[in-house]
Amino acid sequence: MKAARPYPKIIITPKGEAALTGGHPWVYEGEVTAVDGAAEDGGLVDVVSRRGSWLGCGFYNSRSKIRVRLVSRNANDDFSDAFWERRIRYAWEYRKTVMGETDSRCCRVIFGEADLFPGLTVDRFESVLVTQTLSLGMERIKSRLFPLLAKVLREDGQDIRGIYERNDVAIRELEGMAQGKGWYPLPGETPPSQTTVDIVENGIRYTVDFENGQKTGFFLDQKYNRLAMQRICKGKRVLDCFTHMGTFALNAGIAGATEVTGLDISEYAVSQATENAKRNGLEDRVTFRCANVFDELPRLAEEGEKYDVVILDPPAFTKSRQATKNAIKGYREINIKGLKLVKDGGYLATCSCSHFMTQELLAKTVREAARSAHKRLRQVEFRTQSPDHPILWAADESYYLKFFIFQVVD
Repeated sequence: MKAARPYPKIIITPKGEAALTGGHPWVYEGEVTAVDGAAEDGGLVDVVSRRGSWLGCGFYNSRSKIRVRLVSRNANDDFSDAFWERRIRYAWEYRKTVMGETDSRCCRVIFGEADLFPGLTVDRFESVLVTQTLSLGMERIKSRLFPLLAKVLREDGQDIRGIYERNDVAIRELEGMAQGKGWYPLPGETPPSQTTVDIVENGIRYTVDFENGQKTGFFLDQKYNRLAMQRICKGKRVLDCFTHMGTFALNAGIAGATEVTGLDISEYAVSQATENAKRNGLEDRVTFRCANVFDELPRLAEEGEKYDVVILDPPAFTKSRQATKNAIKGYREINIKGLKLVKDGGYLATCSCSHFMTQELLAKTVREAARSAHKRLRQVEFRTQSPDHPILWAADESYYLKFFIFQVVD
């Protein structure tokens, strides 16, 4: 006779059941009809249908709108250290396969729900792993997970010197967790003193400030989109908007662009980008300045400036479904302004990093912008996030980056 499972039960609605059986990893607040047993915030619970069918096991949190984040659909999983180690190995082997030996030295090792680690992000920058823990369940077991993470990579011959936590994000408070950042104390080890690390991506050297940079310090998801722009930018005059650390601008420069200008509203980002240009010997052709892109593009148009390539990589204009309507206006406006600066026959690269801005919605918005700017577009290609950020088809939230390259034909 099979032993009873030790976890409290969460009974959910038919709508919640349909989502889970369709592959979605979350149970929302409104989908819970009853709790059978003493469910503990951050603890494991079984999720069952109203008829008693077992649907999966996940982390529970009564404070979150996401009441349960599924971690397993296998009733035989025991959630031991061996279980989590197998999962880490699976994630790492996937990265080595899709990124290759070189590119996996700087990549996203764990991408939350898409890797069955709900609410956990792990980015690798050469010898440093940078984590962000956004769910209470992951927070409670990180003392088990993080040493296993270092162990798995080290046993594969990877030089991992420390794990740095970037938990300075407000969303943690929605899960009942405090904000903070700093080195995670691996047992028996002294953490590194330096909070920057040098990396190479697409042949370009960067210094990543994982203590103070945005998110985990560097945006890895655009790696191959930046590489795609190298093919287009040789011999071109390029404008890179929302440049951040200068990544697109530097890819244009190393590809042989004649002149590249990067714009960003952050003085800190501009200073980092400028140092990166010097580091790669590109400071004579790639320059950066601090400016509000929405104000700067009309000013450049008034001065009669034209570019062979304009790159628009704005921050997410919406982080909620309710704000999508205003976000559409923002994307339309920035694309109109960018298109007015592209020479006939030139190129526009434009993207969105919000999962609420779907591929179809972004395409529609850019089409409207082209009509308003009296430009005609020819699509060169459509791209998305690099494969170390895998898209879980049953969870739209994992599909967030959309990247179009167009030629402006008249």
